[in-house]
Amino acid sequence: MPTLLKIDYVELPGSDLTASKHFFAKALGWKFTDYGPEYFSFDNAGLDGGMDGTKDAVTKPLVVLKADDLEAALAQIEAGGGEIVRPIFAFPGGRRFHFKEPSGNEMAVWGE
Repeated sequence: MPTLLKIDYVELPGSDLTASKHFFAKALGWKFTDYGPEYFSFDNAGLDGGMDGTKDAVTKPLVVLKADDLEAALAQIEAGGGEIVRPIFAFPGGRRFHFKEPSGNEMAVWGE
């Protein structure tokens, strides 16, 4: 039986994290957790998310799904016709991989 993968997080690209944090705090009242100079998360916006200012960040919003078994999810995505564009890698908080669905949208799956 396939693993049910639900939207867990939305990651936004960021070219000016300082200005974006200022905007979100002032205009929307969001609070943040910093993970170094190139990444921050927000968790009180209705859906958890973050902003990525690294040179490797995707250039569009990234929908992130959560899996209990990351390797099984990767196999499931491949079997369903998804293209793995970034193999499993570690990040603070867990591991994840990126894939493209048939229309070309890049998405990610993470696990602890």
